Amino acid sequence: MLRFMPVGDSMTIGSAGEHTWRHRLWQLLRDTYDPAVTLVGPRETLYDKQTDAPTSLAYADPGFPRGHLAGWGEGWLHMAPLIGDAIRTCRPDVLLVSLGLIDLGFYTDAEQTAGNVRAFVGAARAADPCVRMVLLPVIPNVRAESDAPFAGQVALFNVLLAKAVADLDEPRSPILLASPPRSYDIHTDTYDGTHPNASGEHRIAAAFAGAMREAWGIGQAYAAGTV
Repeated sequence: MLRFMPVGDSMTIGSAGEHTWRHRLWQLLRDTYDPAVTLVGPRETLYDKQTDAPTSLAYADPGFPRGHLAGWGEGWLHMAPLIGDAIRTCRPDVLLVSLGLIDLGFYTDAEQTAGNVRAFVGAARAADPCVRMVLLPVIPNVRAESDAPFAGQVALFNVLLAKAVADLDEPRSPILLASPPRSYDIHTDTYDGTHPNASGEHRIAAAFAGAMREAWGIGQAYAAGTV
């Protein structure tokens, strides 16, 4: 049984009333890979927009392993110092990481963000030298349509992320760079230009699933035509 830890920002933690892409991916892996597959992490909650805090357990379907390391407004900058303890405590085999939009939007430029990617990987491996990782490129959000410098930083970071994966990948602790979610459209796959709706959740889950199926033979990719 493999143990997966989703790591991410608001797109990963989700908010009250949602399924989240975490649920969609778990469901796919359970049905096509191992019924006992689980998600682990030091947190379980959703973000509650009414209280402006990660205090909700009101999942659309709460009957799944809800562990994660994700936070509304958190990025590589925030997760790099936390990942070591999370790995030592929760013992994941695979990290599923979707981070970077918050960093680039509010905290660090592309080069600094890429430096935090490398710090994250180093901290993860210090905790478990054999941990595997799947990293998702940043999906440009609605801000990138009207803010050219921000869009440029997103594009540059995704190039630097690919370089970091190529530099840091090693047989004992492999790192995959997932492809961007197929046919992802922020106008139809999000509810606000950033956060995924149901179709967006499926597309993000499919990006992780496809990478793991192609590289490691884990589970099945989404059926053709479903995303």
